[in-house]
Parts: sequence; structure tokens; C-alpha cells
Amino acid sequence: MTINRRAFLGTSAALTAALATPMIARAQATPRVVVVGGGSGGATAARYIARDSAGAIDVTLIEPQRVYHTCYFGNLYLGGFVAYDDLGHGYQGLAANYGINVVHDWAVGVDRDAKTVTLASGASVPYDRLVLSPGIDFVDGSVQGWSVSAQGRMPHAYKGGTQVELLKAQIAAMPQGGTFAMIAPPNPYRCPPGPYERISMVAHHLRENNPTAKILLVDPKESFSKQGLFEDGWNRHYSGMITRIGPDMGGAVVEVDPTAMTVTIDGVVEKVDVCNVIPGQRAGQIAFAAGITDGNWAPVSAYDMTSKIDSNITVLGDAAAQGAMPKSGFSANSQAKVAANAIVAALTGSRAFPARYSNTCWSLLDTDDGIKVGATYEASAEGIVSIDSFVSQVGETADVRAATYRESLDWYEAITSDMFV
Repeated sequence: MTINRRAFLGTSAALTAALATPMIARAQATPRVVVVGGGSGGATAARYIARDSAGAIDVTLIEPQRVYHTCYFGNLYLGGFVAYDDLGHGYQGLAANYGINVVHDWAVGVDRDAKTVTLASGASVPYDRLVLSPGIDFVDGSVQGWSVSAQGRMPHAYKGGTQVELLKAQIAAMPQGGTFAMIAPPNPYRCPPGPYERISMVAHHLRENNPTAKILLVDPKESFSKQGLFEDGWNRHYSGMITRIGPDMGGAVVEVDPTAMTVTIDGVVEKVDVCNVIPGQRAGQIAFAAGITDGNWAPVSAYDMTSKIDSNITVLGDAAAQGAMPKSGFSANSQAKVAANAIVAALTGSRAFPARYSNTCWSLLDTDDGIKVGATYEASAEGIVSIDSFVSQVGETADVRAATYRESLDWYEAITSDMFV
């Protein structure tokens, strides 16, 4: 399956044409939708609801950051393939082109009875429908010795933004022959191939700038996404540089000391120069404040992404427990379009269409050596289920791998346009 910018945006255009039905006149006040989180799920949902309702719905987007830096392609920044500024996107287009009220503040509370969102500033924002797309937060204690207060010395770099800049600076400052360590997260977590693409991109940087350096990958999981493809790429491009310690060798029994810069693996202490700790993950805090989680994630209906606890709340992307889709930017964008269609239909009387979802996750191994995995999905009573899938194969030609990488660049341009333009 090939994804390019025209095909990606063509899906959106088809949905737009299908939704171009007359709106039912409403005697009551304009309905209000509040979207919390301006990433791949939230920004897409806000844009599609505002656009497809043609002004019949008042849309407010609450996002603390004035410039959103994508988590995806952050690894390519570490590898030197894109600039940091290439990852940043503003919200001016959503306000100017679609009349969305963009509020740069933290959402800190939800009163489901009063249907209001409380902001850190003290303001209260009313809603008829609430969309939560808060991404991830970290599970306290999932890596012994590490907490968010230690992220300055041992960055997670798994939410985009300045943490990725910090990690890159630390890698660049490594002594010749030094050691980079990563503590990989347990399942489930954001972007299943993400930690392993990061290993590839760090290895690319080190091979070019610090060729005697070593990489230590400490992993609590038996296996990981695209494992055969990654290990084949590491053998071809970075032979002898990367050592993976899985659970059979102590990868599930790990402790870090950010002050001493050590990693203890099954009782053995390793001194390292840089340590990227990617902890266990859960839904963003606002989902807990709203009282719609199962203790880790927010269960939703596969048919429209509405919360199973409160049907007036929709949850998108990484925070949602929805079934078989991975937690990725592509997934969040796909879910947002389904949810926007359902919300516009519910609030205006326009037509709702059956839920269809898709996802592709690209990863870069080395220059022009791209790989991918993806699937299409449909809704069921048990959750979102895969109906077709594809994955790159070991031994593909250089032309195929280069085309896969170019495809990922086209997708990045397409999805960020779909979110912000």
C-alpha cells in the first residue's frame, strides 16, 4: 500500500464531498464543541468539525503550546535528517480559516454534570460535546530511580518539543567512545516502532560523528514492532554498535541513577554518558480529571470514539483504549475524522457515515532506507479491528526503501496540512 500526499488528502476530500449536505435549521443556540489538545487528534477534529459544520457549531480548541512540535519525525531530527524548526506548527490557520477559538491554556478539570472545562487561569469553558485528545502521561515508578523531575539529566524525549532538543544536545556532547543507553517502555505505549527508529537515528549520528561509541538498548519486552526489519538494518548499517538486552537477560529488571548516570541491569551497574528513559505510559491527565479512564486509558466506542463512561465526551489518539489501532499520529488523525463526522451529524442532523480507520507507521533505518507497517480497520462491538495489513520485507531493493522514505516525507506534509491549514 502506497501513501502519498495526494492520496492522503484525497480521502479527506471524499469525506468532505459526502458531508456536503444541507444543515437542518436549529431554533436553539449554536451548539458548542470544546477540544482539549492540539495534536494530531485534537487539531484535526477541531478543523473538521468547524469546516464541515460551516459555522453551525462553535468550536474552541484548548492547547497550552502556541507552537506544536510533532513527536513523529523527532527521531529524524536526532539523526540530522530534518531541522527542529521543521517540526513546529502554529494554530493561526485554524483561527483565521475556520473561525476556531484557540485558547492557549492548560485544561485542568472537567465538570461532566455542568458540562464545563476548567482552565489553569481559572476560566471555565462550557460545552455541549467535549473532545479530549491529551496524548500521554507517564506511569510513576515504571522505571525505578526515574521520575519526571529527572528528565533534565535523563530525558524521555517522548512528547516532542524541547525534550528532543535536550536529548540531541546530550548525544552531540558524548565523549568519543562513550555509551548511549535507552530504557524502552513496556506495552502499550505511543508509537510502537518509535524507540527502535530512535536507536537507528542515534546510531546514524554516532557512526558519522562518534564511530567508536556504543548503544545499549534495555528492553522489558520479548519482541517489538518491525523487529526483524530493525535488526536487519542495524546489522547492515551499524554492525557491532548496538546491544539489546531483552527480558531474558535482565531487561525487565532495571534501575537508573540520574545523578551518577548509571543503569543497573539485573544487579549489574553500567556507567553511561547519555540515558534516554522512556517510561511506561497512560492517558493524559485531563482524562483522569474527567473520570473517564479504566485506570490507565480511556475506553471508547469503536463506532464514533465516544467515551464508554460519558457519551458527551469523545477521546482520540494515544489516550483512547479503542482496540487494535496502534497509538500513532496517523491513527489519531484517522480517528479524529470519524469522530468529527459523528459529532457534526449529531449536532446538525447531517449524515453520519460508517467508521473506517487506517494507519501507517514509517521508520528510517539510515539514509534512504525506510520501512513501514500499516493496516486498515473497521468498528465492531469488541473494538476497532484490523481487516487488512501490510509490512515492509527484509531484502527489499534500495529503490523500494528510498521510495518508502520519500512516501513518509509526503505523508508528513499531508498530515500537518490536514491539521493546521
